[in-house]
Amino acid sequence: MMTYSWALTWLIYMAKCVVITGGAGFIGSATLEVLLRERSRLGVEMIVVVDNLYSGRLENIEHMLHVEGVKFVNIDVSRASDVEKLLQLVKEFRNEVGILHLAAMVSVDEVYRFPSRAVEVNVVGTINIAEMGRRVDAQRIVYASSVAVYGEPKYLPIDEEHELKPVNLYGLTKLMGEEILWRYFEDYGISVIALRYFNVYGPRMRFGPYASVVHKFIEALLRGSVPTIYGDGEQTRDFVYVYDVAEANLRALESRYVGPVNIGSGVEISINRLYSIVCRAVGTCPEPRRAPPRKHDVRRSRASIERAKSVLGWMPRIGIEEGIALTVEWYRKSLAEKQR
Repeated sequence: MMTYSWALTWLIYMAKCVVITGGAGFIGSATLEVLLRERSRLGVEMIVVVDNLYSGRLENIEHMLHVEGVKFVNIDVSRASDVEKLLQLVKEFRNEVGILHLAAMVSVDEVYRFPSRAVEVNVVGTINIAEMGRRVDAQRIVYASSVAVYGEPKYLPIDEEHELKPVNLYGLTKLMGEEILWRYFEDYGISVIALRYFNVYGPRMRFGPYASVVHKFIEALLRGSVPTIYGDGEQTRDFVYVYDVAEANLRALESRYVGPVNIGSGVEISINRLYSIVCRAVGTCPEPRRAPPRKHDVRRSRASIERAKSVLGWMPRIGIEEGIALTVEWYRKSLAEKQR
């Protein structure tokens, strides 16, 4: 794994054309919202939102698609022919393209179930986007990586120098994506940063069998059912609010720093405590079902975010109590609208 210490400036300029892959997804739609709010200051003329709508949803972004200069394209990044169409769309902005590569298969369980597809999307898709970036002389590629690249932590908080030893295929595919992009930096000079997201939560989380623990807790409690906690519930995670992550994405796009950067809260929360926080926000707290621990679940996790502070000028603004309350409020409104 290569490390880079020479690029320390941040907030220098923004590309005129920004491509957001996975832009109709959970993190992508929040990032689009923040980018639209800041686009005048940043001088962004065109925003291309890319999604194949496998896990992303058009309803996440449809209220933003009427804005001038925003274009949605239904493209699968794992298909070179699709990415060629994307290249043709943005090539007029040669040397002025910034790419936020968020498209991925992100559930550990889903990757385990569909390993070939996971490699196509997470690895081949990253190669395709990197190659497009090379061909348009992209200013910057921001890659959505993951805490999963570290595996079982040897120490806490986890910093970017921690050993990289994924314990599942998902983590391996994200690490492979990083290594591909470091190669594109070394060989072609493309400015690259990998944001290693910890556990992101907030409005528009993915639903269904591969939903996150926060979504599962909220949905179950709002519908009057009983959530499940795996193991003793004392395993810990670092939860970070999605709009804080969206802000980090933009800081990374503006930055010149090359290398990996953790994006988390820096706070360690047990699943049992998370459940209590969600219960308070919803207003009900049934005794959860208990199930055996899940295979390859790490025991503890907490991010060191010192590098994010120093090279991006970023730190999270929304704590877990406030973030869960905001998320529950959003889900209440969403559920009420669906029941009308």
